[in-house]
Amino acid sequence: MDFQWSYEIPRTVEFIRSRGFSRVALQFPDELLKDSMGVARALRHELGKGVRLYVMADTAYGSCCVDEVGASHVDAECVVHYGHACMSPTSTLPALFIFGKAFINVNACAESLLQCLSVSNKPVLVLYGLEYAHALQDLKSVMSRLLSSRGSNQMLYYSEVAHSSINPSGYHIKDIKLPESHEDAITDGEIIKNGESEVSNKLESGTKYSLGGLTWTTQSEHKMEDHLLFWIGSDNSAFANMVLTFNTYEIVRYDAEEGKLLNDFSQQTRILKRRYFLVEKAKDANIVGIIAGTLGVAGYLHIIQQMKELIEKAGKKCYTIVMGRPNPAKLANFPECDVFVYVSCAQTALLDSKEFLAPVITPFEAVLAFSRGRQWTGEYILEFQNLIASDATEIVDDNEGARFSFLKGCYVEDLQPQENNGDQKEMSLALAELTEKALNVRNQCTDSVLFKGTARSGAEYLAARSYQGLNMQYENAPLQSYVVGRTGRASGYDDEIE
Repeated sequence: MDFQWSYEIPRTVEFIRSRGFSRVALQFPDELLKDSMGVARALRHELGKGVRLYVMADTAYGSCCVDEVGASHVDAECVVHYGHACMSPTSTLPALFIFGKAFINVNACAESLLQCLSVSNKPVLVLYGLEYAHALQDLKSVMSRLLSSRGSNQMLYYSEVAHSSINPSGYHIKDIKLPESHEDAITDGEIIKNGESEVSNKLESGTKYSLGGLTWTTQSEHKMEDHLLFWIGSDNSAFANMVLTFNTYEIVRYDAEEGKLLNDFSQQTRILKRRYFLVEKAKDANIVGIIAGTLGVAGYLHIIQQMKELIEKAGKKCYTIVMGRPNPAKLANFPECDVFVYVSCAQTALLDSKEFLAPVITPFEAVLAFSRGRQWTGEYILEFQNLIASDATEIVDDNEGARFSFLKGCYVEDLQPQENNGDQKEMSLALAELTEKALNVRNQCTDSVLFKGTARSGAEYLAARSYQGLNMQYENAPLQSYVVGRTGRASGYDDEIE
């Protein structure tokens, strides 16, 4: 393999030297780890001994995100991220992204793109996986030649890579207001660099917007929904992010590995239906766990705080959990939680929670579930920065009357949030109420608390459990004399009679 070409050694060396970095972390996904030592040797040969290089693998969270936690263990000054990336903004460390250069037959791709143009009267927008960004200029040249030879004047637009490096000190999220008529608009945050608008993510005609590291511009005479989206790449998390975001648009996918043109995305449609089912299930939850699925993506603390406020205003109890990559075994340690809200980057947010004891939803789905009176208009937001920048997390005040539960098949009354008008209760009264509550919980039916979801907090759930942990008796415990154990091997101890 040509490391100089595929892993862009000269550009990486220039990035490190121009900024004077002396401690650099190289982050590789599992599938590229076999090439990590070769890349490190090539960089060390160019950079010399003045730069310390550290290879990172087995990231704490998703491999598509910059692992700032792992890099901080070696006091790295920057991270060079290799492979597939979600392009989520970092919190503290600058990062350089090396997407790689996957093989693609440009001529075959151009023929498939020309076929879409011939059968559709819509303008075509070309989107792609970042690993195919290197072939964009060749594709433009081939398509320009084919269209000019046929005398076609059909409209064809291309997306561009927004940026290949991130400097967190130069970026911040700007709060923006949604337009009044935003039923058909999917609004993202606006990225500001050095005080000037670099990418405006509002899906309005004539403006720029981005998704998954790509940016493009709609023409003033066409709306976003008027385009045919032509995706180049595999059926991965980036493609799923695009399909769910533009779930009502016409989309085709060109599989560069197979050389096929596909337009059947019924699986993604089923995913959207299941997400709606999870939203309805989350509405009946009493105890919510907020899982920190990232410690490096900018704004994750802000969205966790917003989720806490949203859940508390809905009259529910929430707990924040940090566990790295979630799996069924880890989440099974928190059986009291009826639902989990997973705060992570857009391309790792959708967990298939069929094997989990409780459903796992995204922050956007939590907004739909815990805001009374809010209806799902069809839009789907995976980037939690979009929720920070928009008014989507505003609480809809519609707590009058009971709510119909589609899963229980009846009307239910949600708990109202306890209002504190500044009058603090006396400690004696508060202690008496807590004692009475604990006694009531112990008298309740255990099956009702554990299996019917009537517990309102982790303490109530723990009180109803038969096993509450080891109970060590230290007060007036009698002294026990030591006992001599057996000696020998397990197959035949010394005191055993043959």
